[in-house]
Amino acid sequence: MKRLLVLLGMGLLMTNVVAEENKPDGEAKALSYSMKSLEGKKVDLKDYQGKVVLMVNVASRCGLTPQYAGLQSLYEKYQDKGLVILGFPCNQFREQEPGSSKEIAEFCSQEYGVTFDMFEKVDVNGKDACDLYKYLTSLDTKPKGSGEVSWNFEKFLVGRDGNVVARFEPRTKPDDKKLISKIEDQLGSK
Repeated sequence: MKRLLVLLGMGLLMTNVVAEENKPDGEAKALSYSMKSLEGKKVDLKDYQGKVVLMVNVASRCGLTPQYAGLQSLYEKYQDKGLVILGFPCNQFREQEPGSSKEIAEFCSQEYGVTFDMFEKVDVNGKDACDLYKYLTSLDTKPKGSGEVSWNFEKFLVGRDGNVVARFEPRTKPDDKKLISKIEDQLGSK
């Protein structure tokens, strides 16, 4: 009987290993891209694996730009628990991010004290959208669903396992209860 239980346990373990190896293509893909930091250095997003990642397309001359302050507060509150915030400047919405990487870095630092990771400007929509955002916008992620980014400061939340778990509209503030609840849920998962 004991031997049968051991064999059964080994069989279940092997089934789980095979299932992990045969995950459908596209799972945990959000962190499979490389991007350039504002300083021009290549950053493999896989380095954030195991963290909870909030990806946000940002702009310096937008009515929503004050969200930088909320994002920085969120980062400061939860970074020790495993939250990282990645800012992706984008100039596609009424050209509200016209600055160079240096200008963006100076603005974020001087105006909002941003210390979370910022990246070079990208397109988030259309034929020139970067591959990361082509992937993010292809997912039917609640509460927003799939489709193009509607404006600056749209938010994609990636869980510790690398999968996108939520997508929030631009007007969802960083201190929104639903956003915070989703972040805390992900921070609590292993």
